[in-house]
Amino acid sequence: MLETRESWRVQLEIFEGPLDLLLFLIRKNEIDIYDIPINIIVDQYQQYLEIMRSLNLEIAGEFLVMAATLSQIKSKMLLPRSEVEEEEEDPRAELVDRLLEYQRFKEAAGELISRAQLGREVFVREFDEESLKGLVGEVKRERLEFEEVDLFKLMDAFQALLDSRSLQEIKRVVVERVKVVDRIAAILEKLRENEFLEFTALFSGSRSKAEMVVTFLALLELIRLQVVKAFQAGNFAPISIKRAVPADDQKMKPGYLTSLVSEKESQGGEE
Repeated sequence: MLETRESWRVQLEIFEGPLDLLLFLIRKNEIDIYDIPINIIVDQYQQYLEIMRSLNLEIAGEFLVMAATLSQIKSKMLLPRSEVEEEEEDPRAELVDRLLEYQRFKEAAGELISRAQLGREVFVREFDEESLKGLVGEVKRERLEFEEVDLFKLMDAFQALLDSRSLQEIKRVVVERVKVVDRIAAILEKLRENEFLEFTALFSGSRSKAEMVVTFLALLELIRLQVVKAFQAGNFAPISIKRAVPADDQKMKPGYLTSLVSEKESQGGEE
């Protein structure tokens, strides 16, 4: 039988938290963080929780606490307000303060990480003045700035891919068994030959939603293990998957990752 989502879970908290999801929704909807339309955010937040559940992502308790908090804020804002109450603090104020503080910490952490990479993974090439003048006359090429893609953008891309494809709905599977470890091995095989892959290329040949979900879980597991990274050149550009280690690295060997993943399966058990 097919190994479905019931026998595999990806720990969501290793990727992002509820404040990350809120900031993602604010950016996606181009919302003023100081004036959050709580009705829109509550509905979309719940939609993402449903997508997480459908993918069998293990949702940390903090996500559910935030869902309750958002619902409480929504309820307060729906209540009729007297003139005295109108002078009281906006029910969203505490949430906005938390988001702003978290955003500052994330930006500071990103700055520290980029500094640590300089000299270790990124090397600055020094030019003398004459060399710089010579480069000015050369043909200028457009420079693409790639940014790492977070979990929620990956979920958006995956959901869009599911919606765009006509897939066989699995009602009863008889022979074939699709494992996360098998999909991990297949992704690694592709990445050994090519450092970059289009996100959609990972799902070529998938005939059912179940197969695509298992492949997506395999990708998340590889991201968790820091074997691959997801990048995007701009908000609407295609997502690319990049090998984060050399092709001959131990992590690229199927046997190494299979042992790690098999250990996780044995610990979690199958339902």
